[in-house]
Amino acid sequence: MKTAIIGGGAAGFFLAASLKEMMPEMEVTIFERSQRVLAKVEVSGGGRCNCTNTFRQVRDFSAVYPRGHRLMKRLFNVFSQQDAYRWFEHHGVPLVIQDDECVFPQAQDSHAVIDCLLALAHRYHVRIEKGRKVLSLDDVQDFDFVAVTTGGSPTGDGLRWLADVGHEIETPVPSLFTFRIEDARLTSLQGLVVNDAVASVPGTKFRAGGPLLITHWGMSGPAILKLSSYAARHLAERKYQAPLSINWLQLPEQEIQGMLYETAMRNPQKQLPTFSPFALPQRLWSFLLEKALGERAQMRWAELNKKDVNRLVNVLMNDSYQVAGRAPFKDEFVTCGGVSLKAVNPSTLESRHVDNLYFAGEVLDVDGITGGFNFQAAWTTAYTVACSIVGKCR
Repeated sequence: MKTAIIGGGAAGFFLAASLKEMMPEMEVTIFERSQRVLAKVEVSGGGRCNCTNTFRQVRDFSAVYPRGHRLMKRLFNVFSQQDAYRWFEHHGVPLVIQDDECVFPQAQDSHAVIDCLLALAHRYHVRIEKGRKVLSLDDVQDFDFVAVTTGGSPTGDGLRWLADVGHEIETPVPSLFTFRIEDARLTSLQGLVVNDAVASVPGTKFRAGGPLLITHWGMSGPAILKLSSYAARHLAERKYQAPLSINWLQLPEQEIQGMLYETAMRNPQKQLPTFSPFALPQRLWSFLLEKALGERAQMRWAELNKKDVNRLVNVLMNDSYQVAGRAPFKDEFVTCGGVSLKAVNPSTLESRHVDNLYFAGEVLDVDGITGGFNFQAAWTTAYTVACSIVGKCR
């Protein structure tokens, strides 16, 4: 029996290893269109590879999988984050859990994962065909099973041959990107981090919290990346021109007002910029004061009046910007969209249109927020496909 895996990414190599471990006699060939395999794994997580997440803080799968959460919850019965953790440690990749529940190789190097997957492919005699672009099922007609693990297709061109044989395709659009904001005053604060901000798109339900980073092009960090994932299609429809609101504090309005009045009472002779009652970077505090109060930003706390307090509260809780575009990093590009989940059997990930054709990884309309969730989707769907193929053989 022979299996062709189209795509030399994380899902493809994990599928190959899992399939060979379950069924050593299976002949497996990976077809990779480029000359490099596992290139996205290499640059992921800043070169450290955030390979999964503990899911301890996940109460609802839809919060971490904006697309495909029902499928992922179902498939975790086959291969969960705990299974992934055990799998990598069993195969010689010790893992560590960060305070934010993200899981990385203990080596803090993506090559720990890459070397593991390549070593397993070599040990199990998996054939790797580089520079081989598959454009039709006719190209792999000599194989008993075919698994597509080509990853995201930003333009959709890589999905056309699948659409031609009947698969419904959800139009791919970018996900997990940073925001370009053309505000010189803001970008002059590049490098500043606020650890617990909330970013939202006014007029919608899209909102995300977490660390927020101010960059030389606008805003980044987990809060922005998560928001871009939740609002991926909404932002694409508006050509990435949209209002953005930032809550810098995540505190109740009355509590903020009380802290401002108390600070004014205790520090009447100090100037506003020299003393902040909030855990904000000093430069950001000065920037927000000027934005809220203009020329009055340099006054003493004793001069603060009710109108000033209301303006400050508004900026701290609902600071407004205009997104002028996205600033994608192509090496870590993630798309939402792909082969529609309507086109596959949710238990086996086999095509409903072509027998013995399977899908795993980002080629499916499944994508997660930042934090190791996309890699976990790759491991889970790949393992499911391996089980499905072996089940058919037996």
